[in-house]
Amino acid sequence: MLIRLLRTHLRPYSRPLLLVVVLQLAGTIASLYLPSLNADIIDRGIARGDTGYIMSVGGWMLVVTFVQIVCSVAAVYFGARAAMGFGRDVRAALFHRVGEFSVREVNHFGSASLITRGTNDVQQVQMLVLMTCTMMVAAPIMCFGGVVMALREDTHLSWLMLVCVPVLVVAIGALILRMMPGFRAMQSRIDEVNRVLREQITGIRVVRAFVREPHETARFETANASLTEVATYVGQLQALIFPTVILVLNLSSVAVLWFGAERIEAGEMQIGALTAFLAYLIQILMAVMMATFMTMMIPRAAVCAERISEVLDTESSVAPPAQPITPPAPTGALELRGAGFAYPGADAPVLHDVTFTARPGTTTAIVGSTGAGKTTLLGLVPRLFDVTSGSVRVDGVDVRELDPEYLWSRVGIVPQRPYLFSGTVASNLRYGNPDATDEELWAALEVAQAADFVRAMPDGLDSPIAQGGTNVSGGQRQRLSIARVLVRRPQIYLFDDSFSALDLATDARLRASLRPVTATATLVVVGQRVASIRDADQIVVLDDGVVVGIGTHDELLAGCPTYGEIVASQFTPEEVA
Repeated sequence: MLIRLLRTHLRPYSRPLLLVVVLQLAGTIASLYLPSLNADIIDRGIARGDTGYIMSVGGWMLVVTFVQIVCSVAAVYFGARAAMGFGRDVRAALFHRVGEFSVREVNHFGSASLITRGTNDVQQVQMLVLMTCTMMVAAPIMCFGGVVMALREDTHLSWLMLVCVPVLVVAIGALILRMMPGFRAMQSRIDEVNRVLREQITGIRVVRAFVREPHETARFETANASLTEVATYVGQLQALIFPTVILVLNLSSVAVLWFGAERIEAGEMQIGALTAFLAYLIQILMAVMMATFMTMMIPRAAVCAERISEVLDTESSVAPPAQPITPPAPTGALELRGAGFAYPGADAPVLHDVTFTARPGTTTAIVGSTGAGKTTLLGLVPRLFDVTSGSVRVDGVDVRELDPEYLWSRVGIVPQRPYLFSGTVASNLRYGNPDATDEELWAALEVAQAADFVRAMPDGLDSPIAQGGTNVSGGQRQRLSIARVLVRRPQIYLFDDSFSALDLATDARLRASLRPVTATATLVVVGQRVASIRDADQIVVLDDGVVVGIGTHDELLAGCPTYGEIVASQFTPEEVA
């Protein structure tokens, strides 16, 4: 998964990455050349007292050092740009993929997990790309070049490399193998912390209303302690890596000086050559350390890449048609023919054989007990999820065959839980129609009975709205959501219990002002209060996902027991009569 993700999203940055390799090659060659020049200064300059030679070689060393610095800085620059571009592209791909998901896929992954995958997981893979460009590319060049240059200085001490390098690789490799399961557990526990924290922030009012702060604190402490436990274990293993490397480096230096001194005493080696060999051995071990450090990052990045690819490879259950159809004369007629819906693995369907027609210029009300499937039914129209049996038709065409953009442009929905985005009143109202004028916004607010409280705000249409609309009341949030749909002027209006937070007087005024605006549109309203929907042209009664009655208020009172029970629960016998 990791290789495939990198190959796919790093392809546009092949040229900068190639330039990084060239620059790292040049910088590493310059770094390998310096110990050899230093050996020449010791053996031919200092030993012979030749100041001119020392100055000339020293000047050449300055030039080589400058080349190394320039190449290293340039490699880091281009590597960082490629890594940041890679992270941007992967986040964009995740965002667009999640935007295509239906409610089913979003519920499958969970909001907290999707947020983690789009932020923390991408960051881990992005960091791997950055470290590869700055360290991993140079490590094999340094290792191979260091071996060649060390053998060039003295071949008799080469056996030390055959001992030191494997010892370092085995020591660090053993630590990394123990860290890999910890990295996998860390990502899932980060998901859990995000989920708990998101629930608590979103539901802070409920927590305080029921005085559940101690319980929620304990929940967060449990999730946080679980993450801390794994992170501490992994951190302890990470903390052992650097001391292990230092130990091997120091023991290797002592061994080189010990056996090299014997060769110098025997006249088989010069001091400068010993100094250069020691520098090359340290460079080799540092290259091995960098490589093993990168292998430590690879397992965690691989886990993150799997999680990212899982989202990118998931196809939405609401797929666009291969050959979309556009009705020649759109009117907004809505028809359900034997529509049914069942969640995967569910024992029984949520909706079963739902059939009715909602025509333009009419109001269709949907009533039923809690859990009857009213909200699910409305979600089938804009394809928040697709029917598992039967069909939903708009303008005589199955919605699964319509162009999604065409369908969504014809349908306006006010959800059961209205959501406002951070910004201003105007920016929220223009969400469905960015080109709407201020006059159109005020007209929609007037119809939605929201103009008075918006005028009372300090900045009117430019008044700030917090994320989720938490700085306005529930009723105000509902009315602003209704105004947002009115600004769009769709052909099909879907109101999912969108008047529940309004008092009866405001509810009545709003419905009265809606009639002329929606006179030529199809209006489908989910309601709980019979008083609000009794004047609908037709009322669809749902019971456990099945239509048990369709008709007007009076017809259903006479012939639908389920509707009669709903009415009786809200009115006295005298009021019913």
